[in-house]
Amino acid sequence: MNRLKIFFVLVLIAQLLIMCRNNNKAAGRHGISENVNYRIIGYVAGYRDFDFSAIDASKLTHINYAFSNVIDGKVMFDTSGIDETSLSSDDLITLGRLRQKNPDLKILVSVGGWTWSGNFSDAALTEDSRSRFAVSAAGFVERYNLDGIDIDWEYPNQTGAGNIYRAEDRENFTLLLRAVRERLDEMADEQGRSEGYLLTIATGADIEYILNTDLGKAHKYLDFINIMTYDFHNGLHTQTGHHANLQHSSADDPGGSNILQSVQLHLDAGVPASKLNMGIPFYGRMWEDVYPEKRGLYQEAATTGQIIFYRTIAEEMLANEGFVRYWDVSAAAPYLWNEKDSIFVSYEDEESIRQKMDWLRRKGLGGVMFWEYTDDPSGRLLDAVWHYLRETELVY
Repeated sequence: MNRLKIFFVLVLIAQLLIMCRNNNKAAGRHGISENVNYRIIGYVAGYRDFDFSAIDASKLTHINYAFSNVIDGKVMFDTSGIDETSLSSDDLITLGRLRQKNPDLKILVSVGGWTWSGNFSDAALTEDSRSRFAVSAAGFVERYNLDGIDIDWEYPNQTGAGNIYRAEDRENFTLLLRAVRERLDEMADEQGRSEGYLLTIATGADIEYILNTDLGKAHKYLDFINIMTYDFHNGLHTQTGHHANLQHSSADDPGGSNILQSVQLHLDAGVPASKLNMGIPFYGRMWEDVYPEKRGLYQEAATTGQIIFYRTIAEEMLANEGFVRYWDVSAAAPYLWNEKDSIFVSYEDEESIRQKMDWLRRKGLGGVMFWEYTDDPSGRLLDAVWHYLRETELVY
């Protein structure tokens, strides 16, 4: 090869390297670090009486503080509390200090949630109300030195916890997100903030959520989406079952929910895989006085599936010989069965996380979201997420 050809080859290589670098930077326009392959987003509940300075920020890319409220059409910090525990804006200051441990960490506030979604429909109703909400959302982000805002409307055009809802919610939800996106971008430009501000949402995992939203349009205003792929069997069900199974269980009815199904619903709605984060619960569901057939799996119980934190499962159940761990191969999910006391527990462990992370990577999803950090302060489940997202080779 003569010198002229070598010169042109070197120029071409240099141009390709520059293009790759610029593409990586563009992907991080709204605050996603170009050095992070997968997102790991941890929700933290402000009503759990936890010292947030103890959070292991090194294993997180984003923290979503739960929650702020929608009051008089505006995003506001509500100290009145959830579950009889008040919230303090000092939490946001403490979370902000975690950036000293991890400079790439992004802090967001999550608005709404199951308890505080009652005023979203009114806030999204008109152009004026949407503008009011958007201005207040941006103001909240600026006031508390945050990196963005997460909208957790549970749920558009559905009653949720007895909320106001309208058929117009489907279209108005997208319009609300557009208004917030535009105001956040305006604020970033005014401040000369090159990476911009994040706008994300938490979505329901079932077909009803998909039908009552227009995610194919809405995602264009979003940096990413956190799918709540858990509570498939929950506090409304007297039948036991996996509450966050990756695949359909052969023991379940044909129409039973699972993560593969939920993700596919989002993909079919038009959301790119790279914008989707799989939800993982750091808590289990427990049923009592369960019919003993099939070790209590998908059987009737005297109670509904009450929440039980992973810390309780690890400290009290896994250490108790009365509880035996079983693995449902078809569902790729573990469960505990206490034959003597007729107690069934659906929960998450390292093996189920390993299989979920393997599938997530092969499917090309953007990362993981989990609820909620204080449910497992030991970090055992977070360690598993962190490790298996960063394995150099996939397991097939």
